[in-house]
Amino acid sequence: MNKLRISAVSYTNTKPFLYGINHTDIINKIELSLDIPADCAQKLIDDKADIGLIPVAAALNLPEWYIVSDYCIGAVGKVDSVFIFSNCEIHAVKTIQLDPESRSSNMLAKVLLKNHWNLAPKEVVNAPDYTKSTDVNTAFVQIGDRTFGKKDKYPFVYDLAEEWQKLTGLPFTFAAWISNKPISEEFIAEFNKSLQYGLDHREDLFKELTMRNDFDIKDYLMHKIDYPLTDDKKKALYLFHDYIKAL
Repeated sequence: MNKLRISAVSYTNTKPFLYGINHTDIINKIELSLDIPADCAQKLIDDKADIGLIPVAAALNLPEWYIVSDYCIGAVGKVDSVFIFSNCEIHAVKTIQLDPESRSSNMLAKVLLKNHWNLAPKEVVNAPDYTKSTDVNTAFVQIGDRTFGKKDKYPFVYDLAEEWQKLTGLPFTFAAWISNKPISEEFIAEFNKSLQYGLDHREDLFKELTMRNDFDIKDYLMHKIDYPLTDDKKKALYLFHDYIKAL
């Protein structure tokens, strides 16, 4: 039997999943690669992976796609790692510099700018340094581990999961385990058990992680990231797709 090719995001928020995969027998049945979110999605699009923990916006680029797990990277309210950082108050923003590593969070920023704040700033995709600008009316989309400890580095900070909840009343799903082909129910059941094992053993994972003085990783993985793919998170996923299509 050919091993399923699985691409997972390499960020800290995925560490509990990776712990479960690496500490259960599922690891012997898959080929696992770790990638940034955009590459994770591209592998699925190019059929270089069978399953990916991909930014949910990227599913729209797949001819067919299937949710293959009861778990996701989600948040109910603040997520503490997906932001618009800004030099000015959000309603004064004229330029938004997008994060090169994530399609979904850039799309979420665009959705919120249009529907939540009624703004249409100029979008910059390839800024020399997307995290900086001397222009007072510039803001920056930043995601993942590179945001840790940065909330006090910018005059204005907007947590995008929190702002999404203000707009919709729903939690947000940043990434889901998605396949580009049907996967057997037997594998999905075993895969779910592996992911649950990782979530159940987060305290053991913490012993392996390097902690930071400027960011509470334990709180982040226990409380800020909300892993179950609930009905409300599925509803949010499909609503997000509708907003993207309307951009």
